[in-house]
Amino acid sequence: MDALAAIAAAYADADAVAARLAAGGATVVRTVGSDAPLTWLRAAGLAPVRLAPVAGPETPRADAVMGRAPARRRAHRLMERLLDPALAEVPVLITRADAEQAQIFAALRERLRLGEAAPGRLHMLDLVHQDRPAAAGYNAVRLRQLDDWLAAQGGRAVTDAALAEAAATEAAVIEAIRALLPRLSGSDRLRLIGCTAILPPDELAELVSAIAPPPVTGRPVFVTGTALEDDAVYVALEAEGLRIVGDDQDWGERRLVAPPATRDAAALPAYFAPLSARCPSADAAAVARAAVASGAEQVLHLAVDHDEAAPWAAAALERALADRLPFEQRRVGWHAPPAPPSTNRTAPPPPPRSRKSLESLASFGSYQRTWFQGLHAEVAGGAPFAMVNANAPQEILRALDIPFVVNQWWASIVAAKQQTRRYRDLLAAHGHPTDVEAYSAQGLAAAYDEDEEAAPWGGVPRPDFVHAVTSSDATPGIFDAWATASGASPYLYARTVDPRLSIPTRWWDDLPDDWDTKLEPERIDLLVAELKEVIGRLEAATGRTFSQERFEAVMHRVNEQEDYYRRTRDLIARTVPAPISIVDSMPATMVPQWHRGTEWARDAAKAFYEEVAARVAAGAGVVAEEKVRLMWVGRGLWSETAFYQRWEESHGAVFVWSMYLALAADGYIRHFDRGRDPLRALAARFLTMGDELRMPSWAGPWHVHEAQTHAIDGAVALSDADPFVIRALTAAGIPVLELGVDNFAMDADTAAALERRITAFIEGPAGARAAERRA
Repeated sequence: MDALAAIAAAYADADAVAARLAAGGATVVRTVGSDAPLTWLRAAGLAPVRLAPVAGPETPRADAVMGRAPARRRAHRLMERLLDPALAEVPVLITRADAEQAQIFAALRERLRLGEAAPGRLHMLDLVHQDRPAAAGYNAVRLRQLDDWLAAQGGRAVTDAALAEAAATEAAVIEAIRALLPRLSGSDRLRLIGCTAILPPDELAELVSAIAPPPVTGRPVFVTGTALEDDAVYVALEAEGLRIVGDDQDWGERRLVAPPATRDAAALPAYFAPLSARCPSADAAAVARAAVASGAEQVLHLAVDHDEAAPWAAAALERALADRLPFEQRRVGWHAPPAPPSTNRTAPPPPPRSRKSLESLASFGSYQRTWFQGLHAEVAGGAPFAMVNANAPQEILRALDIPFVVNQWWASIVAAKQQTRRYRDLLAAHGHPTDVEAYSAQGLAAAYDEDEEAAPWGGVPRPDFVHAVTSSDATPGIFDAWATASGASPYLYARTVDPRLSIPTRWWDDLPDDWDTKLEPERIDLLVAELKEVIGRLEAATGRTFSQERFEAVMHRVNEQEDYYRRTRDLIARTVPAPISIVDSMPATMVPQWHRGTEWARDAAKAFYEEVAARVAAGAGVVAEEKVRLMWVGRGLWSETAFYQRWEESHGAVFVWSMYLALAADGYIRHFDRGRDPLRALAARFLTMGDELRMPSWAGPWHVHEAQTHAIDGAVALSDADPFVIRALTAAGIPVLELGVDNFAMDADTAAALERRITAFIEGPAGARAAERRA
């Protein structure tokens, strides 16, 4: 076998390489993630071998665990590999190179908790790739934990000398590969680079020295976008007559950099930083220069298998290329192409209005409009203005008296005003995807909206600051584009995950009072450092001073507000018939939540509780004869909340539960008595935000607890519901109807089809469970 054939064989079958190395006495560690610190593992005397998803339609083990595969199948393919019984006793290192891998780790951890098959020697390495001092400190802690795990697998102590030696060996191989690249085809380049994460460096060096490159032909192109974990796409491009002369993707030439040669964690943020952690506009100029220098005649930007990060990086690169090279976006393996931008500007008929039963809600609409008009006036008068994601800490803005709007609130207004299609057109017109995190991109779309008459509520002012947590792979791209379009100063808080194999699962009982003992201090430390950095930036930019006294008052009001929600949630849970439905509880919760920390919001939550308590005392129910109690899993249908009421009179079916009131009740309260730092309490509030809804070990037990305490007969789930939530509810005997749509997909035909399916569900499994409960 010649050298290129041997490299291709190793690339295609890393399992065989791992088996051969293990048979030769090496301790093999299978790695998942493009940012796995291979040098570190080799310095510990271990043999890292990449574990990648294998292409193919069948994932029976993963489907049984994670439910029906979504549009992107990568997570299911990875899970299928990881559930292979052959890996049960093999050390497996998973990194958080993307959001999917954090979910996969949590799913495996949950299986171990439940006593089910999963790799037993599992470790999560949560590296942060922002170039900040606090990130280096966080990474240092995670690397020390990695040291402990490696020692438990039989590794030796990782010293600077051992790292320097391993780095020098790897650097020599990298230089040899770089010298060969111009004479290799794209698929050979990809396989060779991929083998740096599969074969030991000395073995790979020997193969590299023996390569005799065959001649290559074709029209030269430069490839970027999705990280490609197999060679199928490159082979297909070459079959078109293209010659890949350069690339920029996480498993391509980006890996040919000198590895860190010391234990200094400050060297890690830029090392193998995945696309999901990078700023597209900052990357674009360098990628454009590399594309021009490669001699390519065209740049191909690939978004493969519903990757969320790549589509949001395309517009910045196209701008950076300008007229230097032709640019083409391609989607590969997307099951349904995105709908073309609409040219029909006729507004659809307004949806039916929902019936509200609470007097305490009556003033919400007028309050919001008055508040929003006042915000416009403040900004017009020179006040700074911020737009923030719902999972970004807003309390510091409140304490600094900086006006702000929550991105997801704005998205709900866009939906309610039937402007979603027009906003999608605006995104498409500026080169952005319209089907990747559309809900979170509505603030960006507003930056392009120049039609003041059509803009909901006159539109939002141009922000000075945009803040988010990097909780999804699309978030950096969305907020980078937003900052570019608006001129705002962006700040992306790091998203960290809990890598412990054993964590408390009754977090709703633990976190309000015991957050400082139940959450890892290093995660709190990092977010506190970032909060202090943001406060410093805001003070410098606005001339305002952060008041500790005002901040503590805000934090106290938030805790009071959320306590009223907890009391209201508990009332609804134990009351049959339900005093209100989610048509009331959703706006009663979320409108004040957007104003969290104000006296108005606290008082609105109190009035909501008191009115619900009065209805309970009077025996008032949503319907005269309640028969079926339902929960709604996922984001709300803000564009048509009347949808939830269609089965009340006909079937006595009431949607009793949604995430909005329940999460307000359980996810926000963080007491800071006993001399505890309120800034750490704020960090503890936001560290876990989102885990409650979609993270295994967190979301499943909570949803089951909520379903059982609310006497739920059936759950109706949107596409954003975590598969482990569906699985946990089903295992608890609660029927689940998976709708398979998102909350931005409610056109008339979709709504009609869903109505038929929900009717059948109520008349079928949910109704049967309700009859048993009533009996």
